[in-house]
Amino acid sequence: MFQALIVEDNAPFRQSLREMLREQFPTMGVAEAEDGEDALEKIEKLSPHLVFMDIKLPGQSGLEVTKEIKARYSGIRVIILTSYDLPEYREAAKNYGADYFLSKGSSSREEIIALVDSILAESMK
Repeated sequence: MFQALIVEDNAPFRQSLREMLREQFPTMGVAEAEDGEDALEKIEKLSPHLVFMDIKLPGQSGLEVTKEIKARYSGIRVIILTSYDLPEYREAAKNYGADYFLSKGSSSREEIIALVDSILAESMK
């Protein structure tokens, strides 16, 4: 089963993303974490294929967590999903190993679904 993990400290946003993923991809497992430490523990247990990562998290930043994930599990796809749509954040996300960068403010539901669709298709090859 394709597994996704949402790492986001904003509970309402995390829950709405989870509901959207479950609605669009009913066979996908979707887990949640509210900080980096929780995320790394869940990755260890669940081995997700895809991680949605916020940049601003309590404790360790999402960029640091992304770097750790990519160092340990290079096959996991990481989508940075943040309110901070600035060139320096895009560059940092790339440098820390993120595969994709989406802005919470300007990325539509359709864009997110299309990206997940393409990642699913790629993982089935």
